[in-house]
Amino acid sequence: MLNIMRLGEWFQLTVPLEWEGKTVTGIFRDVWEAPKKLTHTFRMEQKVLINGDRANWNIPLVEGSKLQMKLFEEEIIEIIPNYIEIDILFEDDHLLIINKPPFMNTHPNDPNRDQDTLVNAVQFYLQSKGEDRNIRQVHRLDRDTSGAILFAKHALAGAIMDNMLLKRKMKRTYLALVHGVVKPRKGIINKPIGRDRHHPTKRRVSLTGQDATTHYIVVKEDKEKQQSYLKCWLDTGRTHQIRVHLSYLGHALIGDTLYGGKPIVKRQALHAAKLEFTHPFTEEYIVCHATFLDKPVIFKDIDIYSL
Repeated sequence: MLNIMRLGEWFQLTVPLEWEGKTVTGIFRDVWEAPKKLTHTFRMEQKVLINGDRANWNIPLVEGSKLQMKLFEEEIIEIIPNYIEIDILFEDDHLLIINKPPFMNTHPNDPNRDQDTLVNAVQFYLQSKGEDRNIRQVHRLDRDTSGAILFAKHALAGAIMDNMLLKRKMKRTYLALVHGVVKPRKGIINKPIGRDRHHPTKRRVSLTGQDATTHYIVVKEDKEKQQSYLKCWLDTGRTHQIRVHLSYLGHALIGDTLYGGKPIVKRQALHAAKLEFTHPFTEEYIVCHATFLDKPVIFKDIDIYSL
């Protein structure tokens, strides 16, 4: 775990032994894999210091030196804040993980009219703490899907986490309740997903679609009700991926009427139960479990901490 400290608008990190000999350029490029444009901004605006002095980006770092970056300056707020109570799973100066309730959009479809989304609620929370910066959504969940969702508090954290998501360095584990007794009890669905030209929002398995891979394991089954509880995780993040793949398998999500599920419950029975990754600024391994917010609870007798 790295030795870090916040100093007002500045973030300070003590250079560890394994970074000795690397340059600031190398840290941004190879360790954090930050975008070139953002890296250029930090360099040109002198937002990086070494031991309090302007950093030379090409001189090797020395263990114990203080690497300081201006990460927490105020921004012009672009997101309309709206007070809605939120369930926080993890928070530090860089990242925020929220347990999203069902029946809530992750972000506004029309920023000027739709203000009852999770992004608006998180923006209010951030500003209520005196943090006048725009919250950055790293990934999303469908309106009816509940569970863990990640936000970044500043531009560098947002860029790093976007790249980690793209490169599959972040694991998201879902719980799904589906129709039928699933056989085999463990499998991989590797089918490309594309748009359904007959429906404005629907997706389908398509040979011309984008690669998509879903893993699943049956964690519980109810043979009397002909239902199965599945643990799912993704190698890709296509729109409606789990919903499309399980429907293709012949086991649509309960409540997911768009993809063939019966309306036994009021929404598709899908919950983002666990989120895990290595924190880019502390190197701590973060694991967050999201409890069930439905009343009544859809996923009865499932221990999310065992996933």
